[in-house]
Amino acid sequence: MLQRLFIFLLIFLILPDIYLYLRFIVHLTAKRWLRILYWLPAFLLSTGLLYLVYFSNNAFAERHTQAIGWFSIFFFLFTAPKLLLSLCTIIGVPFHKWLRWPRTPFICTGLTLAVISIVMIIYGSFIGRTQFDVKEVTYSSPKLPSAFDGYRIVQLSDIHIGSWQGNTSAIQKLVKLVNEQQADLIVFTGDLVNHRAVELNDFQDILAGLKAKDGVYSILGNHDYGDYSRWRTPEEKNINLNRTKSGIEECGFDLLLNDSRTIAVGDTSFLLVGVENTGKPPFRQYGNLPLAISGVDSTLFTVLLSHDASHWRQEVLEHRFIDLTLSGHTHAAQCGISWGKLHWSPSSWIYDEWEGLYREKEQLLYVNRGLGYVGVPMRIGMEPEITCFTLKRSR
Repeated sequence: MLQRLFIFLLIFLILPDIYLYLRFIVHLTAKRWLRILYWLPAFLLSTGLLYLVYFSNNAFAERHTQAIGWFSIFFFLFTAPKLLLSLCTIIGVPFHKWLRWPRTPFICTGLTLAVISIVMIIYGSFIGRTQFDVKEVTYSSPKLPSAFDGYRIVQLSDIHIGSWQGNTSAIQKLVKLVNEQQADLIVFTGDLVNHRAVELNDFQDILAGLKAKDGVYSILGNHDYGDYSRWRTPEEKNINLNRTKSGIEECGFDLLLNDSRTIAVGDTSFLLVGVENTGKPPFRQYGNLPLAISGVDSTLFTVLLSHDASHWRQEVLEHRFIDLTLSGHTHAAQCGISWGKLHWSPSSWIYDEWEGLYREKEQLLYVNRGLGYVGVPMRIGMEPEITCFTLKRSR
């Protein structure tokens, strides 16, 4: 698999360079050192790819997650513009040859798209990934007790704290922004770490600063179980999982493991249910919804926390009393377009419900875009999201 990815990325890198070299560089300069300099980025990136695919291992990837992410940024920064310029000039070849159209418009279009791609990559890497977007959502239900009319729930998801190492200021900014929303309840829908519990060490005190009148509740996401690390023994993996759980609780989060809580205001209440990770393969299944809802009062207004939105269609919709399901997981692919009625992300190729609000009869699902990132430290068009739900009682 990795070898095929290496070949694909190498082709993605080299072919545009070969084309542009023969099409432009050999005509623009005869100086040997400039021609050699042109190939230097391709050589360095190819060497980096070769090392990552054939000579590194899981332990290296865990220790150098951020470095690999920034390598990915530089890879796309050098390859995407060249690919766009190459495609535009190649498209112009038949028009020039057979219709005698000038080459200039195609070259200018390619250069324009190349510059746009550079700006987008730089924006997504240095600005977009920390542009926390506070999204207001109003949810109405006749089932909601009148005492909860105007009740505010803030949803956070997919922090992936290991990707923020060395950038505690971003998480401090996040906590401050969340607290400014004056939530009655804060929920976190999984993926607090990337691989290991140790990632939380520099951030526990910061995350403990999250405050809500009725508390902060959390579930586990697929990354929290340590499934993407190599462990010497099953016991070592289990120790890490227990440390992750205790770390979450030390942040002040009430961790729901296939369990439920009753959130009360006066003599009325609603039900908060949290399941462990359940959803679309190949991710491992840990959730047990029947256990989580066993013995609950199904007449109560019910909010379910389930990390993977795929769980909603797989199982949740069968339980008609579950009114609102809150999920994350998709990250909305960390890139996409949201402009007016145009709402798209590559995540839609994989998930039926990938971002925002979905309804089936009286049951609703909300998929949060997440706050962190995995792999490439970049967000374009799908900024990290803080979702603020205002509950309203409807007739």
